[in-house]
Amino acid sequence: MSKLIREYWIESIESLDSFASQWLIDFPTPAVFAVEGTMGAGKTTTINAICKAMGIEESSSPTFSLVNEYETNKKVKVYHFDLYRLESLREALDIGIEEYLETAAYSFIEWPEIIQPIMPLPHYRMTIEDTEQNRVIRVFLIEN
Repeated sequence: MSKLIREYWIESIESLDSFASQWLIDFPTPAVFAVEGTMGAGKTTTINAICKAMGIEESSSPTFSLVNEYETNKKVKVYHFDLYRLESLREALDIGIEEYLETAAYSFIEWPEIIQPIMPLPHYRMTIEDTEQNRVIRVFLIEN
């Protein structure tokens, strides 16, 4: 079951910082976030803004490493996955994705479709839609 929790309208790249600050107020507890959007919709940019709001000085796309690990200024772990290059669930299991998802951390997963069968419940689904005028981010709670 999917339930819309929050919707954000971002009018410019400059407003990402205020979005990220509000997002952190709305989601203060570590959880798993499946981040979905078309190529170029702003998935990595959005995650980087959230990381910055958490006090993480530098974050980047884990396209080649598959996962980047960070620690917030409050000593909370953050994992940022980019599963675009994976071709099977087996490859995700080989990097130990289940262990990452079982920890008390913020886990942001770009291109999560390949690991859908093992996604923990509950988790959140963040959809990012880039329109001509703005970016719309919707967060859904997935409970079963």
